Amino acid sequence: MILAHLDLDAFFAAVEEIERPELKTLPLVVGGDPRGRGVVATANYVARRFGIHSAMSCAEALRRCPQAVFVRPRGQLYREYSRAVWQAVRGVTPTVEQVGIDEGYLDIGEIAGDDWLEARKLAEAVQASVRGATSLSCSLGVATSKVVAKVASDRRKPGGLTVVRAGREAAFLAPFDVRLLPGIGPKAEQRLLAAGVQTVGALAALSDEQLKALVPGKWGRLMRERAQGIDPRPLEGPSEAVSISQEETFERDVSDREALHAELRRMAERVAERLRRDGRCARTVTTKLRYPDFSIRSRSQTVPAGIDDAETIGALACALLDRALQQRPGALRLVGVGVSGLEPFQQLSLV
Repeated sequence: MILAHLDLDAFFAAVEEIERPELKTLPLVVGGDPRGRGVVATANYVARRFGIHSAMSCAEALRRCPQAVFVRPRGQLYREYSRAVWQAVRGVTPTVEQVGIDEGYLDIGEIAGDDWLEARKLAEAVQASVRGATSLSCSLGVATSKVVAKVASDRRKPGGLTVVRAGREAAFLAPFDVRLLPGIGPKAEQRLLAAGVQTVGALAALSDEQLKALVPGKWGRLMRERAQGIDPRPLEGPSEAVSISQEETFERDVSDREALHAELRRMAERVAERLRRDGRCARTVTTKLRYPDFSIRSRSQTVPAGIDDAETIGALACALLDRALQQRPGALRLVGVGVSGLEPFQQLSLV
């Protein structure tokens, strides 16, 4: 089994930098009011040089960096980017367990088998796909288990890739501070440090008697197994398609708005036909645009109730296209329509 853990780099701050490029060179903090009781949601890498990190009070962040730029989180915008990211990821490796808006696990072995060179190439393809679709950077850890992959994904941020081959799991984890092992909370860390267990390797080497004295019960044995790189948990994800999409690459770049709308409506017909055939409806419509320089923008809208008709999907897709072109005008090389948030179609009763 070869898995990967994907983590978007400083996600909220990175999105704000894409939307406002002038922020890229400035210390940027996404969070609450620095003159109130706000908390840092995330900070870009410029701000992190001042020791600013997530969960820190914004007041402390301002004290450490008086010139920092503070912006309020924009949840809907981040969700739109997140949907575009995971749609791009599934275009490379279909089986995904998303565990947050900005992280998740991928079944690399589903395509690469046991070929570690192919697994690395596939992980690089995922990074390129995410970057091409959203301009966002992500870091990946590739390993035989979730726990090792997650630790590995944090080693070479931003935009890094760390591969831990089979048989190297325990040696890879051993030097790290015990607090970096997923599942070790503050209380467990304090107990382990008090006993002189400072590294993951030291935790992995504890005898049954030593372990029982420190962390009794099944949790202690589980922690030791994780420290040894043993983690048999499979990916947990939906077995059926989580999205349906159509896209078209033009022979020549198209700027005519009516022609683009007509293409989107045509694709909406195909998407709606697939929904009806599967007996499903969708809550979210996404329009994808690729410009002549191969940069990609996606815009999404979620509706209160599931839809499966081409007219509504097409109208939403056209509105999203207009919104995207208002922000960045120009001819397009490709357009696409996708739906997600799929659910079984419910026939309304008139009784």
